[in-house]
Amino acid sequence: PKLVFEGVRGLLDDQVAPERRGRALARLERYVGRAPDTVPVATLAKARFDESVAAGRLGPYRPSVEEAIANAPTYAKGIRELFARYAIRHADAALAALDAQIADYVAWERDVVLPRARTDFRQPPEFYAHLLKVTGIDVDPRVLIERARVAFADTRTAMQMLGPRVAEAKGIAARDYRDVLRALKRDTIPDAGLEAHYAGVNRELEAVIRRERIVTLPARPMMVRLASEAESAAQPAPHMEPPPLVGNTGERGQFVLPLGNPSAGGAAYDDFNFAAAAWTLSAHEGRPGHELQFSAMLEHGVSLARSIFAFTSVNVEGWALYAEAEVMPYEPIEGQLVALQHRLMRAARAMLDPMLNLGMIQPGAAEAVLRDEVVLSPAMVRQELDRYTFRAPGQAGSYFYGYARLQELRVETELALGQRFDRMAFNDFVLAQGLVPPPLLARAVREELIPLRLRQ
Repeated sequence: PKLVFEGVRGLLDDQVAPERRGRALARLERYVGRAPDTVPVATLAKARFDESVAAGRLGPYRPSVEEAIANAPTYAKGIRELFARYAIRHADAALAALDAQIADYVAWERDVVLPRARTDFRQPPEFYAHLLKVTGIDVDPRVLIERARVAFADTRTAMQMLGPRVAEAKGIAARDYRDVLRALKRDTIPDAGLEAHYAGVNRELEAVIRRERIVTLPARPMMVRLASEAESAAQPAPHMEPPPLVGNTGERGQFVLPLGNPSAGGAAYDDFNFAAAAWTLSAHEGRPGHELQFSAMLEHGVSLARSIFAFTSVNVEGWALYAEAEVMPYEPIEGQLVALQHRLMRAARAMLDPMLNLGMIQPGAAEAVLRDEVVLSPAMVRQELDRYTFRAPGQAGSYFYGYARLQELRVETELALGQRFDRMAFNDFVLAQGLVPPPLLARAVREELIPLRLRQ
């Protein structure tokens, strides 16, 4: 159901040309096996599962199966809503077939898959190491844990230092950063005003970016919107929906905000809908973070090789966390505290994800860190633990690791150039490289940018 929803949503979008949207029915007909020479994707999925069982592979993690079963009706509803919103005609028969196939597939998951599901989320260590490599993390997971622990402690200390200053500025009767964050969360932005609020914050960040000459801004405006219920089920955290890097016809990236986590019983987040949080989240997902990153790639152009083969979480998320740090000094003091909270969360990810997957910590202890030290909502804690254990094990450390590698390269460049270092020139050069892993980015900076600046 998730695969079909995301495939249909790729065509049924405001940025897709109307003539292409009309092809959504043809795609759905293929998904349900109504087109000539096609087999329903649900039938193919069952066959792939049977093949994996016959090959003796590990079964899926039980909570992931339970989540898939629970979210299936949400995806089915989301598909129908998309076809209705864009007035795709003559889709009734295909949608009815899809509903029947989803119901049958869910029953099959309960009867066949759940009994074979495992209760231990951990992968074999060799496979987890492979997942880290695919993500772009090229160090031993224990090295990543050691570095993240130090960063976690240092960031927590910085938050404890800043907390009393925020409390004084905002009239909060607390000193501990945890209590200050809880008080800030009470400054809630109504759901109906979230899009406008985040768009306004990003305009203020753009003014800072221009004034401080941080990076060159795209000519096009940024897009921000709330997620649908089905989108929140598919991706229950704020995210950037990247534009097509191949065959782009004007589509832009979209900063998407979910209001809750369907996997946590529909519980609402209180992590992003308060004023102090909008600064660093806008910087990460919007500008100068992901949205600017992808806009720059579209405007500069990026090779097919880099578009298809070089995209890893390390080179993408590293830039976004670096972008948060670039604008953090210019944010209101309460925004700075939340920026540190988000940095604390990235350090927590980089130590908890590998610790969980290597059996060095139990889920309950990891939950306590996220709830009590990082001060995340129950819905966000659930999203985080699901990410580490079955949604994307190995990926969560990419933010911290990519950021550390990029900051390391930044300082190396500053030392090499001295007074000739220019922040905007460095940041523009990094973005102009497109999607490349840290070693190749460092090589480009050393062999191209540094000699160029030294000659000037």
